[in-house]
Amino acid sequence: MTTPSHPAEPHTGSVASKLNWLRAGVLGANDGIVSTAGIVVGVAAATAERGPILTAGIAGLAAGAVSMALGEYVSVSTQRDTEKALLSKERRELRDDPDAELDELAALYEGKGLTRSTARTVARELTARDAFAAHAEIELGITPGELTNPWQAALSSALAFTVGALLPLIAILLPPTTWRVPVTVVAVLVALVITGAVSAALGGAPKQRAVLRNLIGGGLALAITYAIGHLVGAAIA
Repeated sequence: MTTPSHPAEPHTGSVASKLNWLRAGVLGANDGIVSTAGIVVGVAAATAERGPILTAGIAGLAAGAVSMALGEYVSVSTQRDTEKALLSKERRELRDDPDAELDELAALYEGKGLTRSTARTVARELTARDAFAAHAEIELGITPGELTNPWQAALSSALAFTVGALLPLIAILLPPTTWRVPVTVVAVLVALVITGAVSAALGGAPKQRAVLRNLIGGGLALAITYAIGHLVGAAIA
């Protein structure tokens, strides 16, 4: 009889990977919200003209999305290259000295708390089934068929950032001049409450703490950029 797993716990690599991607998407959207809001609020504090605000907002959105995509692509590509090199090395070792690799696998399971005989049995059975996968997962912590795609990571980050950035950009442009900044601040803070709660739920962390961090960080960013925009606008007027 098998024991049912808890539905809230990611017991498979694919589920955990999907949760990580979703959490990264939420965080990317959060970055888009805060950075773009800071730009448009700062410019709105310096000028009431809609054109400069729109230009700055679109430029910030484009630059942020490209930066996120490029950074994610480089990071994931480096990680993927490293993982592929480790997997190639492991494959060579299995081909050149399978007996030593079997002993190594048994020792790894024994180090996890299994008795020597049980660890040996487990190592033999896993080796008979798929020696390469067994070594990659226990020795390297890598699932061979689930290496991250750098293009997918780059596009996902850019898309998440863009979706988040559109909120403050729309919020600052639609209201009348006197309401632009208040409406944007409220919209941004509400969005940060949502992203904080969602990211906490995905990670199983306390929601209140995550939401509070988001609100404080986003509020400070808006206040600082508004103050800077107001000072610069007054200086060049």
